[in-house]
Amino acid sequence: MKRIVITGLGAVTSIGLGWKDFWVNLLEGRSGISKITVFDTSRHVTHVGGEVKSFRPEDFIPRAKIKYIGRASQLAIAATKMALADAKLEKELYSEVRTSVCLGTTMGEIRSVETADHSWINSSKDKHQIDPFEVYRSSVNNIPSNVAIAFHLKGRNRIFTTACASGNYAIGYGFDLLRSGKTDLVVAGGADALSWIAFTGFNKVSATAPERCQPFDKNRLGMIPGEGSGVLVLEDLDSALLRGAPIYAEILGYGLSCDANHMTNPNPEGVAACMRNAMLDAGIKPRDVDYISAHGTGTIFNDRTESAAINEVFGKRSVKVSSIKSMLGHTMGAASAIEAIACCLALKDQVLPPTINYETPDPECDIDCIPNAARKQKVDVVLNNGFAFGGNNACVVLKRFTT
Repeated sequence: MKRIVITGLGAVTSIGLGWKDFWVNLLEGRSGISKITVFDTSRHVTHVGGEVKSFRPEDFIPRAKIKYIGRASQLAIAATKMALADAKLEKELYSEVRTSVCLGTTMGEIRSVETADHSWINSSKDKHQIDPFEVYRSSVNNIPSNVAIAFHLKGRNRIFTTACASGNYAIGYGFDLLRSGKTDLVVAGGADALSWIAFTGFNKVSATAPERCQPFDKNRLGMIPGEGSGVLVLEDLDSALLRGAPIYAEILGYGLSCDANHMTNPNPEGVAACMRNAMLDAGIKPRDVDYISAHGTGTIFNDRTESAAINEVFGKRSVKVSSIKSMLGHTMGAASAIEAIACCLALKDQVLPPTINYETPDPECDIDCIPNAARKQKVDVVLNNGFAFGGNNACVVLKRFTT
């Protein structure tokens, strides 16, 4: 069977653009949580998020085209441009072979929908005004389509909308396309932009923390919404070696499951099944996993459920765990893709990122959580967890590359 490797990384996050800045700040435990400026939060209980304030679309997209492209697509195009360059792929190669685009999102181009709605509501009754470009930008499938158009990618094009597990779904689908020989290269990952609708929704259900995200901490108060994009270039090993491409990690397998239980309350059995499915596909045992990049949102129920599932599958405190959402907030459909990038870099540099803001252990989250400072450690196999509303779960297994 073909071996599938990751050869390019592109990250757009609140703690850095490009994987190098992202990784340095992640290991230093820097928080990207700040006061939201992109919309008015004065009527909300909380006011912070993982906003990417350093992003300039004109650095990645021709100015004349920006007005046609929504915010989430802009983030995805930027991450893709960085990932393709990082993989040392020339345009003549990736635009002529079968390069597929597999991207995930939770809210799609919701910012364009919001703008159109506000224009309609605030216009006069006899002359409703809506910018036609907002309608043009608003379709959820625009995200991978805009990426394909920007880079002339002619392979399969797919959007995954399995909420906060979407990035891992996209990576798994791309992995399948490559090992079945149905494509030559894959651009896989996710993108989401901060939106007033999502922020309002999480506030209304009292799911957001007021200042900081504290995954697995006894005194955690909730999640913090964020935005960003993570894109990875996937290809088979023979292709990568032939090109002399950098190889960050090998994908061993992935697993999916559905709790079929509740829309917002995760179930330990479904989460445990997903991790087991991933390891079965990868051909490994729980004892082979050195590190788990947790979904770790910082909400009471999610962290408790994930901890219970980890202990059921691996045994109590038998594997290192951390959640980078403590620094980025929850980037929705981009989350597990950005976390997959962190996993690749952990394997590359043999160091594990921390869970910042971890102060008081929670007996109901009795896991070996890496607190506040990065940890140097031998790491050969990692498990990247992604869970979503509706109990849609996706886990990816990555391995340190050896010939």
